[in-house]
Amino acid sequence: MWERTLQDLIRGLRANKSDEATFIAKAVDEIRQEIKGDDMELKAAAVLKLTYLDMLGYDMSWASFHVVEVMSSPRVHLKSVGYLAAVQSFEQDTDVLMLTTNLLKKDMGSAPADVAVTLNGISHIVTHDLARDLSPELIGMLNHSRPHIRKRAILALYKVIVKYPEAMSHARARLEEKLEDPDSAVVAATVNILCELARRNPQDYLSLAPQLFHLLTTSSNNWMLIKIVKLFGSLSPHEPRLVKKLQQPITELISTTPAISLLYECVHTCIIGGMLHGSSGDSLATMCVSKLAAFIQDADQNLKYIALLAMAKIVPTHPHLVAEYQDTILASVSDQDISIRMRALDLVSAMVDRSNLQSIVQQLLAHLVPQNSSPSQTATQLLAQQTAPQRPSSPSPQISSSQSPAYRLTLSQRILNMCSQSTYENVINFEWYLSVLVDLAHIAKTDVGTQIRDQLVDVVGRVRAARPYAVKLMHTLLSDGTMLRNAGEEGSCSEVLWAAAWICGEYCQELSEPQKLLPHLLQPDVTTLPPDTIAVYISATTKIFGYWASEVAQKWDDDDLLEVKRVVETISARMSELVSSPHIEVQERAANTLQLFTFISADLDAYRPKPQSSTPSLAGPSSIDVVSPDDPRFPKSLYLIQPLYSEYELNPVALHAQASVPVPEGLNLDAWIVQPPQEESHHEERKAKKIKKGKGKELNGKKAKGKRREIEQEELGEDRIVLAPVEPEYQTAEEIAERERRKAERLAQLRDDPYYIMDDRPQKIVEDIDSIPVVHLENMPPLIPDIVDTRLESLRTSSQNFSSEQFVIDRDGEMPQGARPLTPSAVPLPQTPRRSVTPTIPLSSFPQYEAPGDEVTRTGTPEPIKVVRPKKGTGKKKRTQLSTVDNAPP
Repeated sequence: MWERTLQDLIRGLRANKSDEATFIAKAVDEIRQEIKGDDMELKAAAVLKLTYLDMLGYDMSWASFHVVEVMSSPRVHLKSVGYLAAVQSFEQDTDVLMLTTNLLKKDMGSAPADVAVTLNGISHIVTHDLARDLSPELIGMLNHSRPHIRKRAILALYKVIVKYPEAMSHARARLEEKLEDPDSAVVAATVNILCELARRNPQDYLSLAPQLFHLLTTSSNNWMLIKIVKLFGSLSPHEPRLVKKLQQPITELISTTPAISLLYECVHTCIIGGMLHGSSGDSLATMCVSKLAAFIQDADQNLKYIALLAMAKIVPTHPHLVAEYQDTILASVSDQDISIRMRALDLVSAMVDRSNLQSIVQQLLAHLVPQNSSPSQTATQLLAQQTAPQRPSSPSPQISSSQSPAYRLTLSQRILNMCSQSTYENVINFEWYLSVLVDLAHIAKTDVGTQIRDQLVDVVGRVRAARPYAVKLMHTLLSDGTMLRNAGEEGSCSEVLWAAAWICGEYCQELSEPQKLLPHLLQPDVTTLPPDTIAVYISATTKIFGYWASEVAQKWDDDDLLEVKRVVETISARMSELVSSPHIEVQERAANTLQLFTFISADLDAYRPKPQSSTPSLAGPSSIDVVSPDDPRFPKSLYLIQPLYSEYELNPVALHAQASVPVPEGLNLDAWIVQPPQEESHHEERKAKKIKKGKGKELNGKKAKGKRREIEQEELGEDRIVLAPVEPEYQTAEEIAERERRKAERLAQLRDDPYYIMDDRPQKIVEDIDSIPVVHLENMPPLIPDIVDTRLESLRTSSQNFSSEQFVIDRDGEMPQGARPLTPSAVPLPQTPRRSVTPTIPLSSFPQYEAPGDEVTRTGTPEPIKVVRPKKGTGKKKRTQLSTVDNAPP
């Protein structure tokens, strides 16, 4: 009979790619017949074919018992096939593993070839039970005469210890002996498993430090030295004396070793082991940083990646050393490998300080500029080209294919986070940062408009000295129609227009000619913006007109009347169009603004110029209407809007301001504002108590059923009856005493009954809560100390492109009057600007509501509804009543 070999199976699979499933099904049927035979050679060949099919994803768990049969073969080449199949297919819950214990013990006492195969199989299929049963034999094999058996036994012992940790107490002494084994491979295997075990519990292996230090200074095996250095990296944080002891040999290794892998492990151990701290570690830190910088410049991408990772761990302790290689690190930001770029961004974000923030941000911005521009253009020219108005037909600038939208988003967010961390502690020139935010809005081409908007408003609100430049910058942004035309495109950052309109409206006193900005806020293309931005445009229009009108009134000339009328008509016409907007907020603001300007327009139409001199003319009555000398020489409506927005100053709010607002005295947040209506008198409940007493009867040594009570209730014209147990308020003292007496007699009778199990557990003690005295804790210190306000820091600018004015940032924010310390349950709210005024007038002039039943204090949670089941009774037929709840929640 001719059988297929593994080579035949592989050839058949390649020849039947079109119908692979049919071929494999036929092959498995043949294997099922072959594996049931008595010929061990044929059985092993079938198991080998099944192992190959298992690698392709086909299940062979049905042949687990046959695999154990092949494992028990006395021939080593067949035994190796069985162990290979076991390693490939056996799981921790394979049921035939319990049959392999004696087989494994027998194989470990066989010839060296069988032992080697067995130890390799044990390391893969070991379970908790097998580890417990085989650990004595395995520990004994650590003293085997052959070095390669000792090495395999040590490696298999690690898997046994992982499954059965109790074996470590018996194997510890033998493992320490193997550190001095004459064979270097055995020593390397011992160091390897000690390194893995020490990563879990480093404290347990501190006693091995002398032997490991001796190996570190005497061994020339780079692989073993890597393991020893990694082992010391785990032990050093738990033994400070090791730090000084290891500095000299590790420094020598870093200086002399040509192996890059060993060099990196030494540097990494210095970082995680705390060897770079103190004056003695400065020279070592300098050496480590220089070696890592060389790795970053290497052509090997793997070295670049691990060097950037290690450099990021040195930055917190030695930022000045890493800053020396700033250009080298920034060059990695433009690497083709995205993983290297992300690690470089992490490192750049960690190394930012006040001295290098501007240079780092400018270089990162250059990465966002499209790369199809000519090389001769500077970054400033490229940004200006991006912000310049373009024709509608001109194509938008192309983004480099290597910079995906996700990477551009990450890069933009890193720039914003670096500048805003710890409330802009690294920014020394806020005019520069405002220009960076505007440039980023033009070139980001990703969805960071909301973050830029929030930071623009936050910076302008906190830094007073930057407001004039901010208003000028926002005026330029609103005047340029590029951002408005691209508002509908993806990643256009049109949310910046929200901030620009808000800043120009809130700080319009910084505008030299406010009326020239109004046409840009009222142009028809504004309707393409989101509704919240249109609402801010309307608000900014009102604020700017109010300020400009008040300025015109102060130096009024009758020739200004025509210009004011023209501006009012333009605003009114635009508001009339926005009143029909589909968005409710836009409608509301436009309608309110339209009413204001309708009043102003009427006042302007009724205005009559006042004569230059109040002396009556002798020529007769004047053509000008008689005006009272007390009336102003300008229309009064010019001052209508300006006080609405300039009465109070807008300040940043402190972090815990909202949570620190005290609850007004007498305010009960759990009380009803409007109590639910009371039921009328004709709907009152009518309860009829009908107590039916049952006669006591003795039946089979047990008492008859107790008395029952039926409660009748009529509500809303419907008769409803509920059957319920007797409530305490319906029982007399005699009935209660009689019931307790019968209960005591029944318990005494059952206690003597040998067929009844009594519950002798101690009863729960009900404490009298009302008897506990009330202790008033007065004049106690608060649980949380008062929040210490952060000292304002004055930041001086060093840039020559911006003003030299000193910038003071308000980091603390404003706290409400009468604020109290936070309680543990208080939740801080985000910082938002608000007006620096606390209203003292009541919210409404109408009298408060007075609902009947105010004398009863209600809580927000009603009493739970109890479901009452009727008991079985004797006598007349009972009716079922649906209970009602009087005080249902509103």
